[in-house]
Amino acid sequence: MVRIRSWRPQRARQRRDAAEKRFVRLTVAPLVLYMAFWTLFPLVWGFALAFFDYSARRAGGGLLGFGENNPFIGLGNFQSMLDFSPGAPLEVRQFHIGIKTTLLFAAIVVPLNLLVTLPLAVLIESVHERVKGIFRTIFFLAVLAPSVGVAIMWQFIYHPQRGLLNAIIRLFTGKLVGINWIGDPNLVVLGVPVALLAVLVAYLWQDMGYNLVIFIAALQGIPQTIKDAARIDGANGWQMLTRIIVPLLMPTILLAAVLTMISAFQVFDIIQVMTQGGPEDQTQVLLLNIYNYAFRYQKMGWAAAVSLVMFLLILTISIVQTRLMRTEWEY
Repeated sequence: MVRIRSWRPQRARQRRDAAEKRFVRLTVAPLVLYMAFWTLFPLVWGFALAFFDYSARRAGGGLLGFGENNPFIGLGNFQSMLDFSPGAPLEVRQFHIGIKTTLLFAAIVVPLNLLVTLPLAVLIESVHERVKGIFRTIFFLAVLAPSVGVAIMWQFIYHPQRGLLNAIIRLFTGKLVGINWIGDPNLVVLGVPVALLAVLVAYLWQDMGYNLVIFIAALQGIPQTIKDAARIDGANGWQMLTRIIVPLLMPTILLAAVLTMISAFQVFDIIQVMTQGGPEDQTQVLLLNIYNYAFRYQKMGWAAAVSLVMFLLILTISIVQTRLMRTEWEY
C-alpha cells in the first residue's frame, strides 16, 4: 500500500507562518518608525549640527537649512573650546565653567550617594519584615516627585528671609539669620560654592531612593548561609558590612555608580528652577549651558558641539569606572 503525503497541512503551516511574520512586521513597524524619527534622526542631526555655525534664526539652504547662512565650519567649534586665553569668547569661557562645575558636581554626588544609600539599605533590610515595605516606600517617594516641585520646595527651605533652614538656625542660636544660601557668590566651603552644595543636597534628596531600591534588591540576593557563616565566625555589624556585604555587592555598586554619574551629568531642571546657573555661574552645568545656547541664544551648532563633548566625557568616565570597579567573580 502506497502512502501519499498530504500537501494541505504543509501549506496551512506555511500560510500560518507567513501570517505570523506579517503580524510581527506590522506590529514592530510603528515602533521602528517612532524610534527612527524621535531618536535616530535627532542624534544624526545633532551630530551634524556640531560641524556647522547653525542658528534657527538664519535661513540656510539645502537640506534642513545647512549651508549658505549656516555655513559648514568643520572642527571650528571644537577648536574654539581649546581657547583658554582670558580673551576667549563668552561661550567658550562658560563652556570651561560648565565642564568644571559638572565634574565637581558629579565627583561629590556619586560617592556621597553611595555612602548614604548602601548603609541605609542595609539598615532597612535589618528591620522587621512588617515595616520594611513602609521604609522602602517612604524613601522612594522622592524619586516619584516632579523635579520642579522638589526645586520649589528646596527654594523655600533656602529662602534668605522666610526659609526653613534659617528659621532652624535662629531657633538654636536665638539670633536673626538671613543667609542667602543659593544667591550669595561669596559663600564658599572648602573651595566649593555653597550654592552648588545647596543644589547638590536637593538633588541627592530626590535621587537617592533609586539607588536604595537597587541595593535592597541586591542585598536580598545574598545567600543567607554566607551571612550565617560570618556571624558564627564572630563578625560584628561593621565587619559584616565592609568584609562581606560590600565585596559581594561590587557589581551592583559599579552599576549604581555608573548610573548615578550619568544622572549627575544630566542634572538640569533642579538647577534651572533654583539658581538658573547663578550666582555668577557657580552652578552653571553643561546641560544648562547647552540649553541656553541652543534655545535662548540660538547658537545650535555650538550647543550641539558641547553636547557631543558631554557624550564623549560621559562615555570615557563610564569606561574608566567599569575598568576600576569591575570584579571577575560573583556569588
